[in-house]
Amino acid sequence: MKGEDMTTEVKTQPTADHEEAGPSDSARRAASDDSAQSQAADQSTGKRPQISVSMSLRGLLLGLLAVLLVAVSATMTYLYLDARSELSAQAVQSENDSRAEKMALDYAVAAATMDFKDLQAWKVRLVQGTSEELNAKLTGAANDMEQVLVPLEWSSSAQPLVAKVRSDADGVYIVDSFVSVQTKTIQSPEPLQSTATYSTTIDSNNNWQITDVGGLTSALEPK
Repeated sequence: MKGEDMTTEVKTQPTADHEEAGPSDSARRAASDDSAQSQAADQSTGKRPQISVSMSLRGLLLGLLAVLLVAVSATMTYLYLDARSELSAQAVQSENDSRAEKMALDYAVAAATMDFKDLQAWKVRLVQGTSEELNAKLTGAANDMEQVLVPLEWSSSAQPLVAKVRSDADGVYIVDSFVSVQTKTIQSPEPLQSTATYSTTIDSNNNWQITDVGGLTSALEPK
């Protein structure tokens, strides 16, 4: 009898242990199912974890900041290029003004320098760098003045004073030039000093040719 009782107890003990473990597994499965159902419910109602919302807002702010930086950079680049272009244009304008003034002053000195013994050299200088139309006009004027210069035994030398651009219209420059002139004639053997003024028109669009000259006749009048 004792042996049978012990056998029965040994056989029934695992059954009791199994029954105690069973409810625990079921509880875990139930909790897992509840969690899955909760997540499914959250997804079906469009809910998102709070951290996802925070990350989206941060990303939006970063995106706006990036757009702002690009806009600022583009604006600064435009302003820089615009300022650089303006400075370049001013430099070109200044260079062109200087070129026109030098041309006009050199021409004035050449036109005011002559010797009645070699008026042909003066005539060549008088038309140098001029347009075809002005060349013909000055050649005729020089031939007429020769009739006065030779009898007066005219000789003169000139020194540059200053030249200044008076106007610039679409690349056509009008330059006023001033030269100091010393003149000797048969009537006044001692040099007479005077200041001659020339108005020179230069067309930079036409290979920087001189297209008109004013003041030439008055500069050659007997003093």
